Amino acid sequence: MQRSRIIYSVLFSFILSDVAFAADQPKKTDKPGQHGATAPARAATGKSKGNKSLIEQVEVRGRKGSTVASSATKSDTPLVETAQSVTVVSRNEMDVRGVLSLNQAVRYAAGITPDLRGGIGTRYDQFLLRGFSVPTFLDGLKLQGSPTGYAEAQTDTSRLSRIEILKGPASALYGQSSPGGLAALSSKLTTAQRFYGSVNTTGGMFDLYRVDADVGGFATDNGFVRYRVYGTANGQHTQLSKTGSRRFSISPVISVGGDGPTTLTLLGNYQYDPESGTYGGVPLVGSLKPASFGYLPRNFYDGDVEVEKFNRKHGAFTYIFNHRFNDDWSFSSRGRYDDIKVDQRSTYDAGYYSSVDTVPRYAYGTKEHVHNLAFDSQFKGRVHTGPLTHGLMFGYDYMWQQANEIYTQGDAPDLNVLHPNYHMFFAPQDVLGRYSADSHQIGVYGQDEIRWRGLVLNGSLRNDWYQSHQMEHLSGSDTRQNTSQITWRASGLYHFKFGLSPYISYSTSFQPQSGLVSSDGGRTMHQADPSVGKQLEGGVKYQIPGTQVLLTAAGFHIEQTNVLVSVGSLPYSVQSGKVHSDGFEFEAHADVYKGLLLTAAVSVQKVHDDSTGKPLIQSGKGNASLFAFYTMPSGPLKGLGFGGGMRYTSKAYGGEGDDGSVWVPQYALFDGSLRYDLSHLSPSLHGWTASASVRNLFDKHYVSNCMAYASYGQAFCYYGERRNAQASIGYAW
Repeated sequence: MQRSRIIYSVLFSFILSDVAFAADQPKKTDKPGQHGATAPARAATGKSKGNKSLIEQVEVRGRKGSTVASSATKSDTPLVETAQSVTVVSRNEMDVRGVLSLNQAVRYAAGITPDLRGGIGTRYDQFLLRGFSVPTFLDGLKLQGSPTGYAEAQTDTSRLSRIEILKGPASALYGQSSPGGLAALSSKLTTAQRFYGSVNTTGGMFDLYRVDADVGGFATDNGFVRYRVYGTANGQHTQLSKTGSRRFSISPVISVGGDGPTTLTLLGNYQYDPESGTYGGVPLVGSLKPASFGYLPRNFYDGDVEVEKFNRKHGAFTYIFNHRFNDDWSFSSRGRYDDIKVDQRSTYDAGYYSSVDTVPRYAYGTKEHVHNLAFDSQFKGRVHTGPLTHGLMFGYDYMWQQANEIYTQGDAPDLNVLHPNYHMFFAPQDVLGRYSADSHQIGVYGQDEIRWRGLVLNGSLRNDWYQSHQMEHLSGSDTRQNTSQITWRASGLYHFKFGLSPYISYSTSFQPQSGLVSSDGGRTMHQADPSVGKQLEGGVKYQIPGTQVLLTAAGFHIEQTNVLVSVGSLPYSVQSGKVHSDGFEFEAHADVYKGLLLTAAVSVQKVHDDSTGKPLIQSGKGNASLFAFYTMPSGPLKGLGFGGGMRYTSKAYGGEGDDGSVWVPQYALFDGSLRYDLSHLSPSLHGWTASASVRNLFDKHYVSNCMAYASYGQAFCYYGERRNAQASIGYAW
């Protein structure tokens, strides 16, 4: 049955593609550069040729500006005309800051609680947005999470062209998602350049090495067929002793159609992570609070060299099809298949001491294999009703997942934290679980964006049908879910000619949950319904006309309902929980204005869980940041760029420990960056660039986050990233 659904979904997607391909060609010649997944400017804005927003959209063809985003509406739209908070992290900003992971990329955005596993657990991207964990989308399609949590994808940010952080519920366009929002990543695709490329080598602290190569251009003389290949080989010891990470990745792209009305892009990716550090931490006593012997060093490792293993293989194939019927109507379809394998073993401390200087440990292992399919197809058009212009979109998407896991567990010897032995004997682990799971989600959605002069009204409506089935074969447990959910979004914005845009929006989300619930004391039980999120957001945006300088301010109120609340040690929950997140955010961006790259952010938030009377665990109270980078435009230092940043994270709630509530103290860190175009030294060095960056410039000793569970007597903490400097030299043509 599941295979039939997959086949029907694939056929449906390609039938739509064939219908679009066979349609009449547009009567007018398309403008140069209308290639790839980006729709033409007029379809995105629905405005006349003389509109300034249209001029901004045309710039998207070379490098989409940081004041334009598509995640909020699934169409390229100026942020000053988008009635929802969106933060854009451009490729230029990532290069200047020396970003190597998504965790590092989002640190300067408002509303972020960063680095939940500090500088230790870097194999996954873990941060909170407005108090909630959020999903990641790559090229418009969700990177589906593993049902048991280990075979999770991690995208190397060097293969990305940009990152958009969409804040607040977004299920009306994306299906199951978080009340906090989502992270939308965009891959490097082919461009309109005849031939281009770059090679970059990087070295740094903790024995960092990286080689990144990117080459592309026209495969045919007229550019009808284009290609691009990106690859990386990198590795580094982690800040913990005895651990390290390595990665090899290649991403080939080919596109057919050139600048014509019909284009097809095929993107492959294979990423191999032979090792990826560790996932342990340190006990709260000895890190956040002193133990009798003082504090554990920042390089303390709670595992074992012979046991530690993390091997991840991720293969993916993506297609992106676009067809323009005419200046007003278009069709697009995209799909991706992911195959992720993870084989891991780990041992970690129990979060408490069995004696003054000894911690008990646990050992476990997993072998997990996940297959994911995701499709999204949509028609977009523009119609006029009197003075109103309607930007219409009708879409269908589908997600399917199949996963298998073998879970093992065994005894682990205690570890003396003052004199650790990382080569101890471990007995073979026993198989405790054999899991299989499959799920699928079908969604249909529509959107109408109405424009009249400076007024922009947006309404989105969606219905999802979700099913899942999970079995544990050793115990024979069988868990099924079958639910549907309607979500919607409505917003209004007015864009004044001098650049100011006040707005208000209301949006909803849903997330499936696993577990049994009862409303009659356990006499009858059923599978949990999805949790539901809703957000009211109001704010103002201002873009200096004719520039890439954008200022935004927003206040928001989020409610998540139907949250599961445990009933002591009983085998069921009640679905009465409610979580509130209230806050204010301000951001300023300039990329680049008169040689200055600037990003500034301030946020304050209060996240409250009604069922506990406390905040959500690991959620912070806000953050603030400032990063500025200036490139000398003339003089003897022409081409030299320099700058730095400060990022402040307020205190965060770490759960309930034996001594009461745990609060992780606030901290502030400083970063620095340098960059120099070597062609200004000599014309023979044209294309050569040297750069350097450092994170946590003053090597501040801090705890990034904690998780304390008094009912189990456990409390874990994670040291933040230590000073980490790197330098690069690259050549581009």
